[in-house]
Amino acid sequence: MTRPARLAVGVVSAGRVGAVLGAALARAGHVVVAASGVSKASVRRAEELLPDVPLLSPDEVAARADLVLLAVPDDALGGLVRGLVATESLRPGQIVVHTSGAHGVDVLAPAAEIGVLPLALHPAMTFTGRAEDLHRVVACCVGVTAGEGDPAGWSVGEALVVEMGAEPVRVPEAVRPLYHAALTHGANHLATLVTECVGLLRNAGIEPAERVISPLLSAALDNALRHGDRALTGPVARGDVGTVRKHVGVLRDAAPDTVPAYLALARRAAHRAADAGVLRADAVPEILSVLDEETER
Repeated sequence: MTRPARLAVGVVSAGRVGAVLGAALARAGHVVVAASGVSKASVRRAEELLPDVPLLSPDEVAARADLVLLAVPDDALGGLVRGLVATESLRPGQIVVHTSGAHGVDVLAPAAEIGVLPLALHPAMTFTGRAEDLHRVVACCVGVTAGEGDPAGWSVGEALVVEMGAEPVRVPEAVRPLYHAALTHGANHLATLVTECVGLLRNAGIEPAERVISPLLSAALDNALRHGDRALTGPVARGDVGTVRKHVGVLRDAAPDTVPAYLALARRAAHRAADAGVLRADAVPEILSVLDEETER
């Protein structure tokens, strides 16, 4: 695998992801020469994670760098790339990396047309923008996308990930949206589910709610990753219709907004448990009938 030479890195912008990856690249021996950031949070992150790095405008950051790291929101990325090209802030031979999970390298096409090496490096983790993220990067995978038929690009992308201490995983351009949808469905909806469950416990007067639920959720996640659908447990997987009815009833009274999500997830659990042989075949029609009945109420 080709190891990138020592590079001058420019970070646009010093948000939660950009500041951490900039610091990870600096830890790997590269030099962060400039960053952009205007909010108080970005300035604070830069001071903590990128000390003594000047904060400049995006075009000035790009002009100073060998490797331009674009860590901006998905919807802002295309316009930023076009703007950097229009202002001649990019030049042939630079490496331009974005961190968006939703995009591959097609969004970097205007830069690639002037001779820039385009790469998409998406860390499969959530960021706080604090120093502890540097330790988490070492344990995460990074989705790497390079240009089709560009072996040098793939090698450079993978080498940069390895230098940061993470594990590169190739994600072809065509499957990038599905890859990102899978990660979003898991991470974002898991966070929503967990915080909602904590709220239900608190509404019931159960404290400390996080402490009560943490071992259960940790074990459930570990079992699911190890055993897949065979790890499914609970009243739906057992076909306990009465318990499901009771759950829906109490949720309608205590947290009605939770009921649609409970029923939707219960239905998916029932189908997956049935396919895995966890839920008895003779119990499937009854449990689905109850879920349909409750949905229509």
